[in-house]
Amino acid sequence: QVQLVESGGGLVQAGGSLRLSCAASGFDFNIKTMGWYRQAPGKTREMVATITSGGITVYADSVKGRFTISRDNAKNMVYLQLNSLKPEDTAVYYCIPAILVHSDNYWGQGTQVTVSS
Repeated sequence: QVQLVESGGGLVQAGGSLRLSCAASGFDFNIKTMGWYRQAPGKTREMVATITSGGITVYADSVKGRFTISRDNAKNMVYLQLNSLKPEDTAVYYCIPAILVHSDNYWGQGTQVTVSS
C-alpha cells in the first residue's frame, strides 16, 4: 500500500526558507522517479521538481535556482529545500512517484506552505 507523508510546511515571510520532507512506503522507492507538486487555491496542480533514482533533477522554471530536490534512498525520503520564497509559492505541496501522478488514489495530505509579503 503506497503511503506518502509530507511535512515541513509553515508560514514564512517572503525571502525566507523551508525544508519539506516526504516519507514514502509501500513501493520500490529506490527505482522510482519522485516528484514534488503543488496546488495553489483556485489553480491546477503543477510540477515543482522531480528527481530520478540516480539523482537527475528537473525543475519548473518558476523555481529554478531557488528550490532544490534531493532524496535519501536508504531512508525512503525525498526533500525539497525552498529558498528565497515568494508569495506566489503559497500552495499545498505534495510528493508522489512520477508514475502515479495521473492517478487520484495515491496523493497524500500534502503540507501547506504560506509565504507572506
